[in-house]
Parts: sequence; C-alpha cells; structure tokens
Amino acid sequence: MTRKAPADDFDDARMKVSKPKEWAAGVPGVTAALRQSYDQMGVRRTALTLLRVNQKQGFDCPGCAWPEGDHRHVAEFCENGAKAVAEEATTRRVTREFFARHTVAELAERSDHWLGQQGRLTEPMLKRAGSEHYEPVSWDEAFGLLAAELNALHSPDEAVFYTSGRTSNEAAFAYQLFVRAFGTNNLPDCSNMCHESSGSALVETIGIGKGSVRLDDLHEADLIFVVGQNPGTNHPRMLSALERAKKGGARIVAVNPLPEAGLMRFRNPQRRSGMTGRGTALADRFLQIRLNGDLALFQAINRMLLESDAPDAVDREFLDAHTHGFAAFEQHVRGLDWDDVLEATGLTREEIEATVGDVLAAKKIIVCWAMGLTQHRNSVPTIREVVNFLLLRGNIGRPGAGVCPVRGHSNVQGDRTMGIWEKPKPEFLDALAAEFGFEPPREHGLDTVDAIRAMRDGRAKVFLGMGGNFVRATPDSAVTEAALRGCRLTAQVSTKLNRSHAVTGETALILPTLGRTERDVQDSGPQFVSVEDSMGMVHASRGRLAPASPHLLSEVSIVCRLAKATLPGSGIGWDAMERDYDVIRDHVSRVVPGFDDYNARIRGSGGFTLPHAPRDERRFPTATGKANLTVNELEVLRVPEGRLLLQTVRSHDQYNTTIYGLDDRYRGIKAGRRVVFVNPADLTALGLRDGAVVDLVSEWPDPSAGPSTGTVERRAPSFRIVSYPTARGCVAAYFPETNVLVPLDSTAEISNTPTSKSVVVRLEAVL
Repeated sequence: MTRKAPADDFDDARMKVSKPKEWAAGVPGVTAALRQSYDQMGVRRTALTLLRVNQKQGFDCPGCAWPEGDHRHVAEFCENGAKAVAEEATTRRVTREFFARHTVAELAERSDHWLGQQGRLTEPMLKRAGSEHYEPVSWDEAFGLLAAELNALHSPDEAVFYTSGRTSNEAAFAYQLFVRAFGTNNLPDCSNMCHESSGSALVETIGIGKGSVRLDDLHEADLIFVVGQNPGTNHPRMLSALERAKKGGARIVAVNPLPEAGLMRFRNPQRRSGMTGRGTALADRFLQIRLNGDLALFQAINRMLLESDAPDAVDREFLDAHTHGFAAFEQHVRGLDWDDVLEATGLTREEIEATVGDVLAAKKIIVCWAMGLTQHRNSVPTIREVVNFLLLRGNIGRPGAGVCPVRGHSNVQGDRTMGIWEKPKPEFLDALAAEFGFEPPREHGLDTVDAIRAMRDGRAKVFLGMGGNFVRATPDSAVTEAALRGCRLTAQVSTKLNRSHAVTGETALILPTLGRTERDVQDSGPQFVSVEDSMGMVHASRGRLAPASPHLLSEVSIVCRLAKATLPGSGIGWDAMERDYDVIRDHVSRVVPGFDDYNARIRGSGGFTLPHAPRDERRFPTATGKANLTVNELEVLRVPEGRLLLQTVRSHDQYNTTIYGLDDRYRGIKAGRRVVFVNPADLTALGLRDGAVVDLVSEWPDPSAGPSTGTVERRAPSFRIVSYPTARGCVAAYFPETNVLVPLDSTAEISNTPTSKSVVVRLEAVL
C-alpha cells in the first residue's frame, strides 16, 4: 500500500538538529531506502523494480553515473539510487483534474519537495496564452503548436534546446540531429553547470574531455585522492569501490571543507560485516581545505615533488617522452609563495608535507573529483594543476592511475558523446553531413548561462527542455525565471512535476515521457536504450514496468514526431528511427567514433568500453601531440571582513534538483532544508549563535552599482544557523534554495560554469 502525496508543504519550524554522523550506510541506509520505496511503490512493486536496477538485463539507475562491475550484487543499488527509482516508479499520478484544481501561480508558490511528491505526469498539457491553468491537449496539437512557433522565428538561433543528463544515447542523438537540421547549435545541457570545467581542462591537457580511469583501476591504486566530492550522498556505490581499494592496500586522502560521513567510515550494506560490524574506515588523511584552496594545494605538492631528494619523485622518462611545457611549469611552480598557499588552503605546512609523503610512497595514484572543484572562477586552472600533479609521476596511461572526474547524472557523459554540445567539433559535423545529406550549422551556439542571457534580452523566444528542471538547476533564480517568462513558448519533456512547469512562457507545454523503469514498445516491437557511465562504459537499459499512463511517449518518439512536424521536407528518416532504435544506433556507428558495430556490441554481456587514447596508448591527441603541463596563476580568494565563503551542496535526501525528503541524516538535519552550516569559531567572531535565523546575502562586485558600494546583492531569507565543523571562513547551504545567491555573470573562466562553490556572503540576523 503506498502513501498519498503530501497535501501541504512541510514547515521548517519542525526542524530538528542532532550531532552529525561519523559513518555511512549500514542498517539505516537500507531502512531509509526501503521505507521510501514502499511509500512510493508498495511492497511488491518495490521488489520487482529494485532487483532490476543496474542488472545486465535490467535498467540503468536514473540517478548517478557510477559504473557497475562485471560481477554484480543482486541488490546493485544504493540508498539514493533506490530513492531515484521510487520517484520514477511511483504509483502516484498527476492528472488533468490536478491541473484543473491548481493554477500555475499556485504551483509556483509550492516547494520543490511538494511538487515532486505529487507523482507521474500522465498526458500532454497546454497552458494557453492568458490562461491560468494547464488543460489537456492531444499529442498532434502539441507538436503542431510547437512546430509552428519554431518555424515562425526569424532565425533558428532564437530557439534554445536544453538537455538533462537522464536522456538516453538514442534520444540524445536524435535530438541533436533534429536541432541541427532545424539550423542551430543552441544545445545547452546540464554539463554546462557541473563538469564543463573538467572537460575544458582535460581537453587542453590530455586531449580528451573524459576521465582516464576504469573501475578496476580504483581497485589497483596505491593512493586515491577524493577531492571536492561527497560520495556518501552523491555517488554511494563509489564507497564500495573505495572499500575494495582499501582492502587491497590503498591509502585514501579526502580533501573537502566539510567532514563527510561516507569518507570517514563505510558500513557496506551488501556485506554481513557492514550490517553488524564497525565497517571500514576509508580516509587515511582528511585535509579540511578552505573553499577554493585546491589549486594552491596541488601547486604546493608539485613544488615539493620537484624539490624532493627522492630518486623517483618525478618520472623524468615519462615527462621527456610524453609531455610538453615542463620548463615553464617548473619555473612557475618553484616560485610559489608559501604564505599564499597557507592562506588559500587553511592547512598547515606539516599537513601538506605529510600528504607528499603519501604521494612518494605510492606508485599508482588516482585523483577523483566532483563539483567541489568545478564550480569556482578558477576551476579550469585548478583541474589543469591536478593533471600536472599526475603527469609529474607518470600517473596517466597505466593501470591503477589517472584522472577520475565523477559525473553526476546517469547519462550526462553519454549525451555529450552523442553530440549534445553547443560547440561541436568540425569532424562531428562533417560526419553528420555525410550521413544525413544536409549541412549542419557551424557557428557555435549558446551554453546554459548564455541561453539565459539570450532569453532575458529577448534574443531567444522559444525554450524546449529535454528532461531536467531548468529553473531550479540554474543560477540567479530571479533572473532565470524572468527570462523564461519572457519567452513566447516554453515546453518541458518530463516524467514528473517540477518548478519549471510553473515558470512558463506566454504559452507552455508539458510533454510527458516514459521513464527508465518502463517498457518502451514501438511498431517493430520492444525497444531498449543505452547509456554511458562516468568511466566510458556503454551498456543497455531495458525498462520492464507498464507505463504510468497509456498517453506517454518515449523521448525518441517525442523527438522524431516533433522533427516531422517541424521539418516535413528534411528527408531524414524520422519514422524509421522511431519505429526501431537499431536504426538510430546504425547511424551513430557511422557518425560517432568508438561506436563501430554498435548494435552487436551493445547486445554483448555488460556492454563495451569506449576507446581512450591517453589511457589505452599513452597517446595524447592535443595540439602539441603530447600531454600539456600548464602554468596556472594562483590568486588567493580573499573575503572582506565580516563575510564568509558559501558553497551550495546537496542534502542526503535529494539528487540534483529532486528533493526526496527533508532529512539530511549524515549531517544531523531532520525535517528542514533552510539551514546554513557555520564553523563555531566564525559564529563567535560574528557575534551570532547556533540556532539563530539569518538571511543569506551574497555580494558580488559590479561597477554599475555605483562608486559608493561597487557591489550588487542577492538575498535568500530565513536560514537557521547550524554550528558545524566546516573549514574556518566557509559555510554551506543546500541548493536549489541558494541558487538565487549565485550571480548569472559570476562564472568560471573558459568553461562559463556558475561559481556555486565560492559565493561571498554575509549573514544578516533576522530580528
């Protein structure tokens, strides 16, 4: 028996705060996963569904992109994976009667949690211009209306086509094909807001924007850095890989402003010892770094390696044979100022020296990172310095070593491989032209931040979102919402209700789609799709549940039918692609490198791994033909007196913008989200107390604000202070509630990613 969706929002006044946990998973993790699954799906549906998650003949988890090994546990899912599946496979439904009861304005006042808990969307809905309600619409009318708006634009570049990371390879390839046949490269995606900095840095330094590590490499490593990442909440199955690495003798260094329970101790729920024993202590060393101090840390380590007397501190043979730019790099790093390092990192020299000792004792080193590294102004230089560190000792292109950016959403990497990118390579466009007989646009399109600017300024008038929750995933919430409301039409391809359906253009469409868990049957018979995990493994995903409604279409069907309505004379075989996804995969095999014989290989046991020249051959496809050591200027981020540095984070009860519940078990928060975690010493210095309510006010330099202040401010009201062992001078709060504080124009150099991990704020007491 499942529970009904909540009738009202929760009140943060019910919030309780307790001591943070010092270990992750175990019995509480299993209990939480099953409780949420039973609430959403019922007992029988829970058993039938969870036992198919991440299995070779099952479906890929709609949560994170962590890979699966060859030998899989019968319960190959984590707590948050179970929550993600339960959200999609829920028996709750959002019907036409729901939309008749609620105006769009009323929905806009509801919380993200309440919206998501209402259930699955069941039929296409249309908000007509001037109307306060969505009403049912046929698929044909929906496609006709959207096609008419697109074709009425003065230029294809007045349309924005967004993609989230859950879209399958097949749907993503068809989507980018439609968009380019329409005539634009305006294909922003969620990568623009998370790992774009990783891709920018890796393409420049090693020639490919993906990690070089496979799952077996983690098991073989001697030393693993986990930097700016909280796997206990965001990628819980990674803890099993770290546990195996530890049992193999690896040491783990955690680098984070916050102590994270999963990196302290892991009680593996797939093992009896993890359920009844103390589990495994993971991090051998915790470097509690100040926000934005990672560049200084890795430069200091690199300088110490260069100055070390150890005979193998630097792999000269590898550097001479495979790298470029060593002389300039060495000169720059040797001039590093130690006072700057200690100020930037908040660490002691002794802590850094001890870490270098770990490095010198290890032959095979991996550095893993996530958004704690990618969402600062200097993120690209920071990741380039991480690559410098690995290159110094030859730790790219051999087993047990390499770069490991841990992607968040389940197919965000695959979508980019399939061509979802606003800056396509000429080689990709050439292959697309040869395969389909049209000339794709060559001018680069809009990324996410530039798309918001274009809608804000009236240069983009139609928005189509292929999955995701654009309004809540993006920065500068007020600006983003105003930008979307200025559009002529907004359309969202979605499985569930979210705030993007309540922040609309003049006309708005909701196009409900199948989920990963559901059967996809087309004219040629049952279909499957494929995804690429965070380590370049491509595998099949087959849903087994009956669709939530007979009125749902697959993402592939939505794209192909919209393409036919918009481009009736294109000559592209949209009908054939919709009828049989093998046709799409045949196209992919001739357009995308590494996908030769796609249809046969994807049917093999466990899928296949894409080629990676630096990993496989120690070949670096850069402009120099070698791995590039780089010079990265260190600028210490100095915060004005009385201000703190904010990072936005997830709670344990959410995944990206989806709020599963209102608890953050590992950090000791129950029944609330509007909290700000502050170091107790900072509270004393600021004259504030634990439990007080404050407004978070961000300050961003802006000369147009006037000579007296030179700053603009954004405010997030009513956050409860939680005294917490964060790094001094640094605070944390949950997104999307704090996205309003991140200025649209505050982005990373080169990648243009919003700087959500380094926002200067003051805490203003609420009287």
